[in-house]
Amino acid sequence: MSRFVVALTGGVAAGKSAVEQRFRARGVGVHDADRAAREVIEPDTPGLAAIVEAFGNDVLGTDGRLDRPAMRRRIFADRDARHTLEAIVHPRVRQWLRERAEADTGPYCILAIPLLVENLAHYRWVDRVLVVDVPSAEQIRRLVHRDAVDEELARRMLASQASREQRLAIADDVIDNSGPLDALDGQVARLDARYRELAAASRQER
Repeated sequence: MSRFVVALTGGVAAGKSAVEQRFRARGVGVHDADRAAREVIEPDTPGLAAIVEAFGNDVLGTDGRLDRPAMRRRIFADRDARHTLEAIVHPRVRQWLRERAEADTGPYCILAIPLLVENLAHYRWVDRVLVVDVPSAEQIRRLVHRDAVDEELARRMLASQASREQRLAIADDVIDNSGPLDALDGQVARLDARYRELAAASRQER
């Protein structure tokens, strides 16, 4: 990689989007795995065709797109189904992210990857890992409020991901998002300055 790349991750409902917005406001390119996951299974893509082949036509909505709520319920209830879906989607997402990182023209770029811990072996080429951290109890509270799910489903959603401890173990940098949103501004400003310094030094070395 010729670019300096920061991988941004955090558990579900940790507030990654709010952090992404603040980096974008500073002119940093942010390439989101969630967006990639949508684009690689749009209608008429090989990704969606592979999902239909694996799960059948009933995973499609009336508009020909993947019925995401139905698929989410299915994969949280069936671990094998989740693994099958991930085997289809994740390689395509990784390729999408790598292409965006290589094409990015900023001082550095960020790849927002919710499931970074689970797929870390495929992202050894990134330069830095930034974790957005909140306590698990706060994640559950936000999920219940944001997604209108019950607490049992919220707990299953957390259990399906890497633990908070596993995420912190791979972090080079941590943003604490357990407080008010405006508390993010100073943290992002400091990290942005640091990443620009590291990126400049990296370019000199290369």
